[in-house]
Amino acid sequence: MPKAFQKRVSKKERKIITLNKDLYRDFGDNLLEGAKLKEIELKDIVVKEQVRTKFNESSLRELAANIEANGLIQPLVVHREKRKYVLICGERRFRAMTSIEVDSAPCFVLENKTVDELMAIQFSENSSREALHYIDKADGILNYQKATKVSERKICQALGISKTEVHRSLIIGKLPKRVREAAKIHDVEKYVLIEYNGIEDKKLRSKVERQIVIGEIRKRAELRKILKHGLTSQVGRVKKASKKTTTKKKSAISLPKGMTANAFVKAMKSQAKSMDPASKKLLNQLLKETSQVVDLD
Repeated sequence: MPKAFQKRVSKKERKIITLNKDLYRDFGDNLLEGAKLKEIELKDIVVKEQVRTKFNESSLRELAANIEANGLIQPLVVHREKRKYVLICGERRFRAMTSIEVDSAPCFVLENKTVDELMAIQFSENSSREALHYIDKADGILNYQKATKVSERKICQALGISKTEVHRSLIIGKLPKRVREAAKIHDVEKYVLIEYNGIEDKKLRSKVERQIVIGEIRKRAELRKILKHGLTSQVGRVKKASKKTTTKKKSAISLPKGMTANAFVKAMKSQAKSMDPASKKLLNQLLKETSQVVDLD
């Protein structure tokens, strides 16, 4: 059954109204309090960096056709800054309207809101939608932290999300840009990036990063195979190096053919009897070092 839409109200019939709590309850107790509904010219709306960065073109065309036929059902949210209005929520709707050459749109107009209040509204509106990519969510949380300089605990309270989600999102948000972009292009699982971030070996980390960027690693299971292989190779190199070191130590002193270590030591001690004190001291030190390298019976 097709969804029924309310009939679009003409511009002349629209009124500026103060919002009641039923209209903004999804955004929190007081975030949109005092906002007014007003028709704003699209040319007067400034679009800055938004939480959502990934848009489906076919979905935008479908939304544009819907708006053209039925009007904009959910108003945009803007913040008045002098003579301009900064878009806070609704970039997808804004893009759809510009594609069908709509001149104006109904907007919830906010005034005198702090940066953290605006970011909380923006994050709340976007994260409530299933299509928001986890990379965009992570970027939004990181930007909120940078703007407000608050702790992870306060971010949890302000945005209404768990401490674990905040911590993981901050990790993802700080990853290299090309890794985050690849995650969106290739639909890389979130936990692939979390485990990639924990790789300490520089060569292995670089290898994994390249494979993520070109789309060879998208699933957690694929990454773990790479990590397991890399760990096995490292263990093999350590064992090989240890074997070489041991062999080198054993062959550090070469005895005359047929002479045992004990015979060598006895011969040196007999020679020491006729030496001056300085030479005798040097020879004793040599014998001490020799006994530490070879096994004496």
